[in-house]
Amino acid sequence: MRALAVHEDVIVVVSGVWQTTCTAVRRGDEGFVIDSPILPEELDALPSLFEQAAFPVSGLLATHGDWDHVLAKLAFPEAALGVGEATAARLAAELGEPQRRLREFDAEWYVAGRRPLALTDYQALPVPGRISIGSESAAELEVHPADGHTRDGVAFWVPWAEVLICGDYLSPVEIPMISSESGGSLAAYRETLFRLSPLVNRAATVIPGHGEPLTAQRALEILAEDLAYLDALGTGGEVMLPEGRRTATQKQIHQRNLTSVSL
Repeated sequence: MRALAVHEDVIVVVSGVWQTTCTAVRRGDEGFVIDSPILPEELDALPSLFEQAAFPVSGLLATHGDWDHVLAKLAFPEAALGVGEATAARLAAELGEPQRRLREFDAEWYVAGRRPLALTDYQALPVPGRISIGSESAAELEVHPADGHTRDGVAFWVPWAEVLICGDYLSPVEIPMISSESGGSLAAYRETLFRLSPLVNRAATVIPGHGEPLTAQRALEILAEDLAYLDALGTGGEVMLPEGRRTATQKQIHQRNLTSVSL
């Protein structure tokens, strides 16, 4: 696990598995933890890490309902979890699914002794919307819709830090993944990229769901690469995976994308 300070009010933790990111945002006396790392020792380290960095944890947020993004409750069991309205509906409809997927991961990777994951007290947030943070500064996080990877999803804009936390988009290590079993679609994915583009142009830093934080210039390059990939995928033309994302795992994701598009 690596911890990176991208702004005086923003720390990013990058998991040792899939480079899944977890972002802590503070403003004055309040703060939120967005998404989560994966391994038990990484989750166990979060409270002391944020305490030492003087980052208060007033609540938890998740960009979407995939199991690897909702594990912060294991680190902060008393904190409330806020999710977009579509994610709340998904968690209610797929009761126990994140826990099942977590158990499968732990069984595959021989992870022992993890505490049970409880996801019963999440709060649905309006999307688009705003979340107040900081009792003195009265700052707000902006919540933007970001579906397409799955049928749910949000991106968080941190205006005073010029940071975009975009969930499973704009990844430097993973091609666009259309999870048809979770309601993702190519058309919605493209719409989200177009929706994120103005925010990327305003950003100093973009934090993807998988991979280290990006400069705005690099994020715009990835956005263009991802749109080109999706356009080729949608038209049935020859598809070239973006440079740097042509591993065996990314080729497997591409094969799943082909199946999703053909459904």
